[in-house]
Amino acid sequence: MAEKLLDIQNLTKYFSTKKGLLHAVDNISFHIDKGETLGLVGESGCGKSTTGRLLIRLLEADRGQILYNGDDVLKYTSRQIKEARREMQIVFQDPYSSLNPRLTVFELIAEPLYVNRVYKTKSEKEARIKELMDTVGLAQRLITTYPHELDGGRRQRIGVARALALKPEFIVLDEPVSALDVCIQAQILNLLKNLQRELGLTYLFISHNLSVVKHVSDRIAVMYLGKIVEVADYKSIFVNPVHPYSQALLPRYRWPSWMVSGSGLFWKGISLVRSIRHRVAAFTDDAFTGRKSVLSRRRSCCRLAKTAMRPATLAINET
Repeated sequence: MAEKLLDIQNLTKYFSTKKGLLHAVDNISFHIDKGETLGLVGESGCGKSTTGRLLIRLLEADRGQILYNGDDVLKYTSRQIKEARREMQIVFQDPYSSLNPRLTVFELIAEPLYVNRVYKTKSEKEARIKELMDTVGLAQRLITTYPHELDGGRRQRIGVARALALKPEFIVLDEPVSALDVCIQAQILNLLKNLQRELGLTYLFISHNLSVVKHVSDRIAVMYLGKIVEVADYKSIFVNPVHPYSQALLPRYRWPSWMVSGSGLFWKGISLVRSIRHRVAAFTDDAFTGRKSVLSRRRSCCRLAKTAMRPATLAINET
């Protein structure tokens, strides 16, 4: 059985408005195991980001418990919470607004080290900053640049480097790729997964993009109107969501059961494609060594593909 890193019980946060109390987070309970990624999904305004900020006490909860390695974070003194934040960090949604535009890349990454007085000598700090830049894939030549001179992907890498500076165990990822282009999103997601594997990190991954959450999460929690209505592993929740809101949220992303079970038409189609690919590759190696025209090569490949397709097509039709 996996060991719990965070155990949240009856966590509640209300905000006062002109129309009364806004139930941002309403009596939620869940846990996060060590080394796993819990995806938190839901529509905008359902309380996802508020939940993430409550866990590291950027916001104060009204009631409930946040047990981190068995200790209640809500009972920490100011000195204790400062120590705890070395173990609990956050990467914000907007990589530009979360960075001080007057500081260089070097100064931005160095800031948490200076605040927490981790290293005594300047040379140790500089070595750690360069190590962090290498870890997140930032070139050393960017060390004196400012945030406005960088693209969104590099800015977000600075945010990841700042979060890693104090060697935390748990990181809240508050929609870390929603403001980035698709190709940059893939780079940041791969970076986060590699860091988790190498450093043993635990993530709370907050997002409204279901395809991204499916790619990175071990389990997924669905949030609606301040409440967590369903928690399950990513395969179960996409194949067979239980709560009506989950069913309404996930239909365009749901996987048919025969895709997950490892049998059926889908996997026969995959084997068919692989068979054609291997046969064409073998034919290419043997037959294309001679002097054939481009047109005859194409015709040969088409004939070979049709020949390879026949037995697989018959097998599919028989089912």
